[in-house]
Amino acid sequence: MNKTKYITEELINERLEAKGFGDKQSNNEDVAKRNVLKHYGIELTDNFTEKAEYYIYEESTSDGYSVYVCTGDTSSISICEEVYYYDSDLSDKLEEQIKYSNGCEDYPEIIYVDDLYQDFIDQAIENLFIYLAEKFEEEVIDELEDEGYEQPELVTD
Repeated sequence: MNKTKYITEELINERLEAKGFGDKQSNNEDVAKRNVLKHYGIELTDNFTEKAEYYIYEESTSDGYSVYVCTGDTSSISICEEVYYYDSDLSDKLEEQIKYSNGCEDYPEIIYVDDLYQDFIDQAIENLFIYLAEKFEEEVIDELEDEGYEQPELVTD
């Protein structure tokens, strides 16, 4: 007699944790950040370097207002495309840059951020962690089904 093996949330989470994107990691911001950056091959630094692929930093206008620059080339900044008045747009720019980077673990892509303790960094990392966890969950379910596990039947009233 064959006993049916069912896919459970616990089994999925166990496999996600092995990949670095389970419940345990989601509850630890430092671990989640490290795993996201490692997955994409990214190094964030607040030490200005010409080796950086991307730069996010604050500048002041001549009349004292703060603006934010997000650019891949600090010698040729497009005011209308790379300068932001509000820092609320920065998490989307950082998330996009990380997601579509060409870095790897051995040769990470460097992203310069003038202050590594800004909220927009945490927001971008959180969004990417959720994105990757969902992506890996789909992979885990496919792997389990390939191993003979079945989805439990949904009971409807």
